[in-house]
Amino acid sequence: MPSDAERTGLDGLAELPLTHKSDLRESHPFGMLAVDRERLASYHESSGTAGEPTASYFTEGDWSDVVSRFTRSTIGLRWSDTVMVRTPYAMLTTGHQAHSAARSVGATVVPADNRSRVTPYPRVVRLLRELDVTVAWCLPSECLTWAAAARALGLRPERDFPALRGFLVAGEPLTHARRQRISELWGGVPVFTDYGSTETGSLAGECARGRLHLWADRFVAEVVDTQSGASREEGRGRLVITTLYREAMPLVRYDLEDLVEVSWGACDCDWQLPTVTVLGRAGSGQPGPSQADLETLVHRLPLEYEVLFWRARPNNGVLNIEVEAAPARAEAAASQLAQSVKTELRIPAEVRALEPGALMPKAALVEEAEFVKPRNLFREDEDWSKGVTYY
Repeated sequence: MPSDAERTGLDGLAELPLTHKSDLRESHPFGMLAVDRERLASYHESSGTAGEPTASYFTEGDWSDVVSRFTRSTIGLRWSDTVMVRTPYAMLTTGHQAHSAARSVGATVVPADNRSRVTPYPRVVRLLRELDVTVAWCLPSECLTWAAAARALGLRPERDFPALRGFLVAGEPLTHARRQRISELWGGVPVFTDYGSTETGSLAGECARGRLHLWADRFVAEVVDTQSGASREEGRGRLVITTLYREAMPLVRYDLEDLVEVSWGACDCDWQLPTVTVLGRAGSGQPGPSQADLETLVHRLPLEYEVLFWRARPNNGVLNIEVEAAPARAEAAASQLAQSVKTELRIPAEVRALEPGALMPKAALVEEAEFVKPRNLFREDEDWSKGVTYY
């Protein structure tokens, strides 16, 4: 917990107005820039999943800071690692910070962008195995899909990837149940998580005790009550940060619009940093259960039910859920999930168990996508219908 003297020095911070994503959008593209353009190392934009994209920019000094935070993770990147980076490189910062962090320790990087037709799932599985990838940086959902692709290709994810020593994941909420399921599928390979944003880079990393810690030595974190707007050092509310070392784009009381729970209580890892639990997007307006609620129940189903892919939506007061399940276990999977939703979430649900491939087509798991470079000259027997396109 910060000392009284440290708190006193920040007393006036809560009197300043919040910086919102709308402020960043209105200042697009360079209205938030605090240095000369010549000093910029890179320009980025968010994915825009919560509205129009926001701009973000970094100097070389900013990147050094981001990398120093990212490499604190308990997964312990080292020179002997082969690190597959399977998050977007285009516009976002996530792939670049993982790539830079791996290179900073001398590791080998496999740049397998997940928004490129060059690296479909079969190729990802092949690269993981043939290159002896030791660490994979990706979305949590990718870990499940790779396991399904490996099985569809005749491999056993729990045995045929002996070099793999850890997944480092971010970009989606990760419940304990999904973390455990990923580890089970891959023969006990541990899963570590990171939390951040395009505007900030890494904001929190996981300690040896499996708890997520805010990098509170790099920025001031506040928890703002969603009802009263009151600012606190810990508790539940919207996460607001003020950067301390950002050069290109300093942020004062930036509202990330994430609902979190922060605690300054002691952790056995001895990191003198607050812990954070990310609860989801604040004010999403979605009625009913959260994705985390449902994900927990889905991944509590027995492993032999082979339930990896699912979807749900409300319909006239009833939650309709569809899951892929092993045909021999379909009835049990549907029955158990419906009962757990009714018992634990107290809402009526109709669950349908579908054949494997109904939600995640088998073709996506086993077929290499055709990649065509732009061409103008063809042989007589060639198909020239895609000659000037990239897809």
